[in-house]
Amino acid sequence: MTDANTKSNTVPKVGFVSLGCAKALTDSELILTQLSAEGYQTSKTFQGADLVIVNTCGFIDDAVKESLDTIGEALAENGKVIVTGCLGAKSTEAGDNLVRQMHPSVLAVTGPQATQEVMDAVHANLPKPHDPFVDLVPNAFGVAGLKLTPRHYAYIKISEGCNHRCTFCIIPSMRGDLVSRPIGDVLKEAHALFEGGVKELLVISQDTSAYGVDTKYRTGFWEGRPVKTRLLDLVQALGEMAAPYGAWVRLHYVYPYPSVDDVISLMATGKVLPYLDVPFQHSHPDVLKRMKRPASGEKNLERIQSWREACPDIVLRSTFIAGFPGETEAEFLHLLDFMREAKIDRAGCFAYSPVQSAAANEHPGMLPLEVREERRARFMAVAEAISAHKLKDRIGATMQVLIDSAPALGKKGGIGRSYADAPEIDGVVKLLPPEKISKTLKVGEFTKARIVGTQGHDLVAQPF
Repeated sequence: MTDANTKSNTVPKVGFVSLGCAKALTDSELILTQLSAEGYQTSKTFQGADLVIVNTCGFIDDAVKESLDTIGEALAENGKVIVTGCLGAKSTEAGDNLVRQMHPSVLAVTGPQATQEVMDAVHANLPKPHDPFVDLVPNAFGVAGLKLTPRHYAYIKISEGCNHRCTFCIIPSMRGDLVSRPIGDVLKEAHALFEGGVKELLVISQDTSAYGVDTKYRTGFWEGRPVKTRLLDLVQALGEMAAPYGAWVRLHYVYPYPSVDDVISLMATGKVLPYLDVPFQHSHPDVLKRMKRPASGEKNLERIQSWREACPDIVLRSTFIAGFPGETEAEFLHLLDFMREAKIDRAGCFAYSPVQSAAANEHPGMLPLEVREERRARFMAVAEAISAHKLKDRIGATMQVLIDSAPALGKKGGIGRSYADAPEIDGVVKLLPPEKISKTLKVGEFTKARIVGTQGHDLVAQPF
């Protein structure tokens, strides 16, 4: 027993904190996979670790503050901290690294998608114990590596960076222009995830619709078959791959380009979930022009109508910005009218935040914070009324539900999600105790359920 404990204590231990969006989460997964592959122990706590890695977010002011506070907490409790992620790429107005200026004692600072740079910093401060193959990592999904999500769903990032220069966004300055992953690599990772038991694959990027633009839709290969590096071909391949496993494929961050219309037909035939996460941001053409967004509000409305005609079951999620610099009351009312006509199923709204270095900060007409917040509240009142009405329309329907939580095998009920609910950002399906005493619920499995009511953003259902 003593020898075992002594050996355990010699294994280097790395504390890890992951902040920000799902794209940052996939960066964290890559780093954690490499750490485990090289024999490091990892934990979510600072104390007892030999050093700490903090993967930061630098998008809006609140995220910057949370990241800086977390770095400070890690330094106070541990003392040895490596910083990575979007905040690591931010500079002050004087051109100095922001993290280094605020926390000069950190061991190293890198930007996003910098697995090797992070590992180099770890090696310099905490020598690696060994270097086994990734597929020998406990609890990993083979070539897909470790995941921070529950084992029954996983995110897969198909590209990095973005070619747009939206005036409210600084992500391209931190993550660079669009770089699409080879389609063979994406499909190889997806297959490993399905083989490992993943029942829901969530496709993410900065601009999913643009997948392959940078490679001119180069032809790749999967299991000896040629496949174009293009969204339609990728979704077709993922849908076919998921079918034998009975798994879902869900699409996020899809810009409303005309090419997306072809993907809707795959949703209509059940190849992938009829769910689309589209970041519209606004509806008024003049505001969209000031934002440097790629589409006008009128075209978006027409496109939504055609999508619903082609796939009546489609659920649309989107995000919007209220109080953008120069936004008039008439332009804001245009946005509310758009919401009422478009009937977006799930909508979030941010009051405009003047992110450091964003071009929109130089636009005339910066609105007072109280006006921005008041417009956000008015928007959400409209959005929530639309969502509540759509949820009530589902009462009496039978839906397939993926179970996320089921204490005691669901004897007292559980929590799940329908095709209309992405994890953590949408509502859930609250499952009542099964009527049949022999019926059990198990996390990561599907159940049929009859919708019997609503609670706020959530559905209430009776499993059978």
